Amino acid sequence: MPVRIRHASVLTATLPLFALCGGGALAQTQVVKPSVAQYWMDIATVSMAGMDDMPAMGGGSSFGATKGMSPGRWLDIAVATQRKPEGAQAIQAIPPAQSMGGSLTLLPVEASASQPATGAKETYDVPEAPKGRILLYWGCGDTIRAGQPQVLDYSTGGAEQYAKFMTGRGARQRGASATPGNATWPNTTHRQSVPKNASLVGKHAVVGEGLPGSLRFEISAAQDIMPPLALAASGGGSNATTVRWNAIGNARAYFLNAMGGSGQDMVVWSSSEVPEPGWGLMDYVGNTHLDRWLAEKVLLGASQTQCAIPAGIFAKADGAMVQGIAYGQDLHLVHPSRPTDRRVAWEPEWTAQIRVKSQSMLPLDQGGEATKMEPQKPMMPAIPGLPNIGGALKGLFGR
Repeated sequence: MPVRIRHASVLTATLPLFALCGGGALAQTQVVKPSVAQYWMDIATVSMAGMDDMPAMGGGSSFGATKGMSPGRWLDIAVATQRKPEGAQAIQAIPPAQSMGGSLTLLPVEASASQPATGAKETYDVPEAPKGRILLYWGCGDTIRAGQPQVLDYSTGGAEQYAKFMTGRGARQRGASATPGNATWPNTTHRQSVPKNASLVGKHAVVGEGLPGSLRFEISAAQDIMPPLALAASGGGSNATTVRWNAIGNARAYFLNAMGGSGQDMVVWSSSEVPEPGWGLMDYVGNTHLDRWLAEKVLLGASQTQCAIPAGIFAKADGAMVQGIAYGQDLHLVHPSRPTDRRVAWEPEWTAQIRVKSQSMLPLDQGGEATKMEPQKPMMPAIPGLPNIGGALKGLFGR
C-alpha cells in the first residue's frame, strides 16, 4: 500500500534521509583520471595567388608550419605520455594513400638551454608616439554600412583603448607543438614534403615507449587534407571588390579579412556581419566555436562562395591584401569511452585531436586584380605598453 505523507514537516525531514540512503548514487561524482597519452595532428593547406608550393620539407625548417603562411600542404604531429614525461620516440604507421612511405618517425623535443639569467630584466626600446589611425569596416556588400568605420586614433587613444579596439574573437586551443615532453614530426632528422595527391584517409597507429598499445584511430574524409582555397577578385577602386572562391567539400565555414595602408592610416575589413577585425580567426577553430560564430554571423556559411568588399574602403590604399580561410571539422577521440555507470572511474588510455584548415592570401591593386607578391612592410606601429604587437600583426602576412 502506498504511504501517504500528511504533513510537510514529515516530507522535509524525509528528504535528507533519502539523499543519504537512496539519492547518493544519483549525486555521485564520477572519478575521471587524466589520459596516459595525448596526441595532436594539425593539417593545413596554404595557397597564394601567383605562387606555387614552397620547396621546403614537411613542416618546413622548423616545427609549426601549419600555423604559418608558406604555400603547400603541411602536417604537424605531436604525442606525449605520462609514462615518459621527458618525451618518447614514436613511430606512426600511415595509410598507403598518404604517399609518404609506411610510417613517420616522431622524435622527442629537447629542452632549450637558453634561459634568461636569474634576476635579469627584459628591456624594450621606447617607441616614438604613433601617428595615424586604424579604420575598421565589416560586412559583405556593395556599399559601406551606416555607423562605419570604427576609428582608433593613435594620437588620442591610450594603450587600454588600443587593446580594446584590437580585441577580437579567437579560439585558444592547444594543438601540435614542439614543447619539451612532446615527440614531434617533422623534426630535424625526419621530415619530407607532403605530396599534392596525399590523403590521410585510412588507419593510423602510433607506437613507442610509454605509449598505450591501443593508440590507433581512423581518419575519414571529413578530416582529410583540404584542397587549396583559390581566391579571385574583380572590381575594386571606387567600386565594390567581389572576392570569389571555390567550394571546399569538407569546409564547415569561411572567413575573409583584408588590410591596406593609406598614408599613416591602417584600413581593416572583415566579412563578419558584426564588428570583428579577425586577428584571431586566421587559425584553427574548434567545432564549438564554429557553431557559435556561425550563429552570430561572424563566419560565412559552408555554401557561400563569394563576398563583396564595399566600394571605396581601399580606394586610396597604397596596397591591400585579402586573406581567406576555410575551416574544417575537428576530430576529438578518447579511448576507452566514458563509462555510463558513474560509480566506475574513467581512466582514458589516450586522447587525440585532429584539426584541419585551408588558407589563402590575395594581394589586390586598386582595380581589385591580383598583383605580384611583394614583401610587406609593417602597417602597425609599436605602441607603448604593448611590445611587439606590430610584429605579431605583420606575421599575418607571412613569415
